Amino acid sequence: MKKNSSKAIRHFILDNIDTHSKDIARVVSENFGISRQSVNRYLQLLEKEGSIESTGKTRNKRYLLKPIVLKEISIPITPGLEEDRVWRQQVEPLLENVKENVKNVCHYGFTEMFNNIIDHSDAKSAIVEVQYYPNEIRLILSDNGVGIFNKITQAFNLEDHRHAILELSKGKLTTDPERHTGEGIFFTSRMFDEFSILSGKLFFTRGKNENDGWLVEASKNETETLGTLLSLSIAPDSTTTASEVFSKYTNDELGFTKTHVLIELVAYGEESLVSRSQAKRLLARLEKFKEVFFDFRGVKFIGQAFADQIFRIFRKSNPDIKIAYVNANEDVEKMIKRSLQDESEINGKQQGFDFGNNSDTKK
Repeated sequence: MKKNSSKAIRHFILDNIDTHSKDIARVVSENFGISRQSVNRYLQLLEKEGSIESTGKTRNKRYLLKPIVLKEISIPITPGLEEDRVWRQQVEPLLENVKENVKNVCHYGFTEMFNNIIDHSDAKSAIVEVQYYPNEIRLILSDNGVGIFNKITQAFNLEDHRHAILELSKGKLTTDPERHTGEGIFFTSRMFDEFSILSGKLFFTRGKNENDGWLVEASKNETETLGTLLSLSIAPDSTTTASEVFSKYTNDELGFTKTHVLIELVAYGEESLVSRSQAKRLLARLEKFKEVFFDFRGVKFIGQAFADQIFRIFRKSNPDIKIAYVNANEDVEKMIKRSLQDESEINGKQQGFDFGNNSDTKK
């Protein structure tokens, strides 16, 4: 049973009403242990304030979220197009009365992602969708360009699109270093409750319930997705601020010095992580950072060569880089400790890393 509070009940209704449009009263009643009559009062109040709407009567009655804004904007990608002007003139006016911190996150994420379309996609046009509901603000940007994973794969001569995702997740990756730092996607993906990229045949997403992890899977589309579709979602009552996300991964001089790497992105399918070549693929470009946070969530086993390449050879070659690991199971941790050159552990807490609730280190 969920915590019985007015705010929790309202949130639960708004988050579940689309999938339970016909039986939302039953679902809420069972989850919170309150009467159907009490649930109906919440539904009536939400409908009166304009957050939801209903159709039909009695047994045929259905409830739906009522959008505050639903807008689709088609934008030609022409010389001189500026992302901040698109935001200021066409997107920001649709987010009237949104909390300042949420609007700032939307401002940062939208302008960073739309700038990528202008500078990197080779697209002729883009479509921006603003979906503003009582429980969610979603910004969707799609273009008809070359596709982000395809662009990265070709620019860096990588093995395939999955390899491109691994590199993208590390941060500091750009095909145009003269004009870009490669920070936009890294920080945007950590500001929003959900961040997704669909391109080619892969779907790459990070949600607030994945504890800073990533999910990579084949697109459900039967045909390859041309161009790129980006989706950014945040709750209107979110307390996240852009500054707190920046501070988590930057130093006192505001340099982008920390990265968080999900180890399971290295593996293809069900393969085990056992070879030095796999470790070298993981370690590529990490010398650009001062602190590297290895997350073994979802990894059941690693081989001696894989561990040795990271925790002995890489550490020896890069003594000024502080590294840490978390979420290692017993078998993985044993292999890590075998590779360490001294007896001291290098887990996240002992090394002073602060990644919020995502750190589940072993003492």
